[in-house]
Amino acid sequence: MTPSHQLDFERQERCNFPEFVYAEFKTFPQICAILDAFIAQKIPVMTTRIVREMLDPLKARFPDAVVDVEARTMTLGAYPKRPGVVKIVSAGTSDMPVAREALNTLIFMGADAEIVADVGVAGIHRLLAKRDYLSCADVLIAVAGMEGALPSVLGGLFPQPVIAVPTSVGYGVAAGGHTALMAMLTSCASGITVVNIDNGFGAALAALRILSCLQK
Repeated sequence: MTPSHQLDFERQERCNFPEFVYAEFKTFPQICAILDAFIAQKIPVMTTRIVREMLDPLKARFPDAVVDVEARTMTLGAYPKRPGVVKIVSAGTSDMPVAREALNTLIFMGADAEIVADVGVAGIHRLLAKRDYLSCADVLIAVAGMEGALPSVLGGLFPQPVIAVPTSVGYGVAAGGHTALMAMLTSCASGITVVNIDNGFGAALAALRILSCLQK
C-alpha cells in the first residue's frame, strides 16, 4: 500500500458508519490493496462506483464478495442489524441503478431496507396503492429523474423524513439530472432533504444518520 492510502478505520466509532471505498478513479491494484487492509483489520467493507470492466476481476480476486453489477457495488461482510425501516421509492426502471446503490449501502449497514419500484407520478395510482405499505417506514428515499416530482408527492402524503435523489434520467432539458435536482430543491413540500445527482449512496448515509437516533 502506498503512503497515500490513509485509511480511516475509526470512522465507525465516530460516525456510526465506516469508511467506504469509492472505486471509480482507482486502479485495480489500488482497490485490492485497500480491501486487503480492511480484511486484515477484520472490518466489513463496501466498494461503490466500480468500473464495470473491473467487476469480474474483483469478484475473482475476492470470491466471498457480494457483487451487484447494476449498482456497481461490492461488499465484503456486513454490519449487525440496526433498528429502523427504510423504503426506497423509485420512479422508474431507469432509476434502478441509483436505487440499488442506496439499497446495498443500507443492507450492508444492517438496516431493514426495500425498494418500491416503478411508482412514478406518471402513473400515480401505483404510488397511491402502496400508501399503507409505505406508511410503516421510518425514512423514505425518493429516487427520480425527468422532472423530479416524486419527492414532492411523498412529502405531501407522509410525515416521515423524505430524502430526495435526482437521477440523470430524462430527455433534452432534463440536462443530466439538473432539472430534477432544481425541482427537488424548490419543492413545495416542506422539509425534504436533497442529495446530489445519482447519489444513492449519499441518500443511504443520510438515512442511516436519521436511523441512528432510534438507537439512543
